[in-house]
Amino acid sequence: MSQSKKYSAQSLENFTESIFKTFGFSQDHAKSVAQTLVMSNLRGVDTHGVNRIPLYVNFLKKGVMNPTPNIHVLKESPVVTVLEADRASGPVVMKVAEEMVFEKAKSYGMGLVMIRQTTHTGALGYYTNQLAKRGLISIAMTASKPLMNYFGAKGAGVSTAPISIAAPGVGEDPIVLDMSTGAISYGMLLQHKKNQQPLALGLAQDDFGNLTTDPNKATIPMSLGGPKGSGLSLMIELLVGVTVSNPQIAQYFSNSPNAKRHSQNAWLLGIDTFRFCDPKTFQDDVIATIQGLKSLPVDADIGEILAPGERGNRERDLRLVSGIPLPDLVLQELAEIATQCNVPMPNPMV
Repeated sequence: MSQSKKYSAQSLENFTESIFKTFGFSQDHAKSVAQTLVMSNLRGVDTHGVNRIPLYVNFLKKGVMNPTPNIHVLKESPVVTVLEADRASGPVVMKVAEEMVFEKAKSYGMGLVMIRQTTHTGALGYYTNQLAKRGLISIAMTASKPLMNYFGAKGAGVSTAPISIAAPGVGEDPIVLDMSTGAISYGMLLQHKKNQQPLALGLAQDDFGNLTTDPNKATIPMSLGGPKGSGLSLMIELLVGVTVSNPQIAQYFSNSPNAKRHSQNAWLLGIDTFRFCDPKTFQDDVIATIQGLKSLPVDADIGEILAPGERGNRERDLRLVSGIPLPDLVLQELAEIATQCNVPMPNPMV
């Protein structure tokens, strides 16, 4: 993959903010989107970084994403809130949910916000990481229309249903798991197509449900672990979609005129960790747990034993200094949008 230029995180944040402000986003909402996308780039998750800007702009032009959403509470109890996103950008409504979860957890020990009718949420690890930094064990999930193979079927039946779990770590960085229920994420599938990179066998099907390694034919990610991944995705759909009366799978297979329209639901939960255990004891136990794992014999083909999030932390520290690499194809797409919005492209690092 060509990586011809590198950019500072701040320059990409400023650029992204400016783009979304031209589409009617408020300053705060544009900043939420920019911070979420750029943090993904910093951590090396480029599939969910600024290369998502063209997708978001397309959503805005088609009316799929609402730049001025009426985000409001539908139902509420002391611990649980159901939030109507009104087709808000995922980062915008997830930031609102994050504050709600934190306040509930600090008041009652736990908080859960269930979000209906949002759009692409971005990397879920961003939100769980933010809550874990504030002392909460957190879980985030999201589900959309069918994109991924359901085990035993030739075709898409469930979404790639990402899930992230984060816990306070030692020092500034939490322990963060952020994964898709697919053998490959849909974003990675698109990246392979864009860069004309063949896929490993078993990662994707074509439109007819046949396994393929051809990036031009691959359209349907396979589920992670066969029935385990697709079963987990189905249960996430029940948790985040059916529970808030906005089912994605049932809608997709219905005769509704909007059956195939992009929509997502999300779920963000936080537990006030240190209400239930001593902070020092918790941190000592985290250290002992990770040290125990790292003391195991190392697989020479892998080279190192890492905790969830550790690779991303290293990449973030590196890219904060050396810059975020952007391939030529991504730069071309961003330049076209910049011209349309009359926003200058960021300057690359020297």
